[in-house]
Amino acid sequence: MDIKDIQHLIKFVAKSGAQEVKLEMEDIKITIKTGPDKPFVENSGIVQQVQPMPVEAQVPPAFSDPEIVAAPVQSEEDNKITIKSPIIGTFYRKATPDKPSFVEIGQVIKEGDVLCVIEAMKLFNEIESELSGTIVKILVDDASPVEFDQPLFVINPS
Repeated sequence: MDIKDIQHLIKFVAKSGAQEVKLEMEDIKITIKTGPDKPFVENSGIVQQVQPMPVEAQVPPAFSDPEIVAAPVQSEEDNKITIKSPIIGTFYRKATPDKPSFVEIGQVIKEGDVLCVIEAMKLFNEIESELSGTIVKILVDDASPVEFDQPLFVINPS
């Protein structure tokens, strides 16, 4: 295993949100830990500091706008609510490819309406709205991976 393989592994672990990953092979033992500080790799007793990826590289293309990434859950100025992902998985706007999307921008929704589906470990989880209002923004592309607590929708409550 060369340094490029280790770097790719570190990037993968950082994106996955895992706190610690241990990998043992015949001649090498690697432990990757991430946390509030910098991630580090322990390789056969040798600890190497690894610089975390720049924030721009960690943010998916749909979230390249810093205002969206840093948006609070609810802003008192515009009274909009951000719906966040309750789980890690793959975001789908439709139940199946041949069906229409659950919601569109400008659509009025009620509490309990299905907003999307997130597939996690081969299970499809319907994400329902906890409030009534109007869809202002859809922040994730269809069939994109999402992280826990990642913003999905912006809703103007009614």
